[in-house]
Amino acid sequence: MLIVTALGGNALLHRGQALTAENQRVNVKIAARALAPLALEHQLVITHGNGPQVGLLALQDSAYREDVHYPLDILDAETEGMIGYLIEQELNNLLPAGHRCATLLTQTEVDLHDPAFRHPTKPIGPVYRKAEAQRIAKARGWAMAADGKSFRRVVPSPRPHRILELDVIRLLVENRVIVVCAGGGGIPVVRRDDGQLFGVEAVIDKDSASSLLARELAADAFIMLTDIEAICKDWGQSSEAAMRRISTHEIRQFAFAAGSMAPKVEAACEFAEQMGGLAGVGRLQDVSAILNGKAGTVITRDMTDTLWWD
Repeated sequence: MLIVTALGGNALLHRGQALTAENQRVNVKIAARALAPLALEHQLVITHGNGPQVGLLALQDSAYREDVHYPLDILDAETEGMIGYLIEQELNNLLPAGHRCATLLTQTEVDLHDPAFRHPTKPIGPVYRKAEAQRIAKARGWAMAADGKSFRRVVPSPRPHRILELDVIRLLVENRVIVVCAGGGGIPVVRRDDGQLFGVEAVIDKDSASSLLARELAADAFIMLTDIEAICKDWGQSSEAAMRRISTHEIRQFAFAAGSMAPKVEAACEFAEQMGGLAGVGRLQDVSAILNGKAGTVITRDMTDTLWWD
C-alpha cells in the first residue's frame, strides 16, 4: 500500500515546549519510531507542518534589520530542509539497511487570483502591541489583525493547485524510497503569464496540500496525525462523542472549527471522495491502529466501501 502521512506540529513540538533544536529532535525520534513499522510494510510519503519553525525564523529575521526581511517562500524552503533533515536522519537510524529515505524541497503552485490574496487571514510570526503593529505594517506593507489584546501579521492562505515536483516524488516512490516532502504545505509559488515561476508571501494549508499530494499519487490511504485521539462531534459539550468510522456525507453534516479541525475534515473528504481510499485522523502513536481501523477516525466515501482490513 502507498500511504501519505501528514505530521502535525505536535510531531516536532508539544504544546508549551520551547522551540529548541534538542526538543525538536527528541520529538522527531518519537515520530520516527511510530512511522518506522509502516515503512517496513508499506510505501510511505511523509508531509509535515512548519508553523512554529517559520514563526521562529520570522522572529530571528526581524532581529537582523528592521527594513529588510526574508519572504515567506524562502522561510518555507529553510524549514522544509531543516525538518526533513531531522525526519530523514531519525528514520534512517531506525530502519534496516536497504530502506532509503530522501527529503525533497517541494513547490506548490497556487493561483495569483485566489481570493485569499485579497483577504489575508493566516496569523504568523511574533505578537506586537498596537502601536508597534501599525508602524511595522506601514513600513513593510503587512496586514495585521488582532490576536487577543495584541496583534499579529496575517498572510493569505490560497488553495493548492499543483505539486510541481510530483514527477520526482513518483519516481522516488516507484523506487521504494521513503519521501519527506511538501512540508508546511509546500513553498507557495505562482506562474506568470510567460510561464515563469516566482514565490509569494502566503501560507498553504498543510492538510489541503497533503490531500492533493495523496490524490495525485493515487495513494491507498491518507492519514493526518495530530494530538487528538479522534474527531469528535459536539466538541467541548456534554454530548461530545468520538467519531470512529464515518462516511464523507455524514461528517459533512457537522460543523468544525475553521482554524483547526475543519481543514482536516475537508482534506479527508476530498481524498476519500475522489480516491475511494481510507482517510484517517488521530494521534501519532496510534498511526498503525488508525490504518487498521482500530483507533482515531476513519473517513470513507461510503460506509459500504470495503477497506483492506475488511
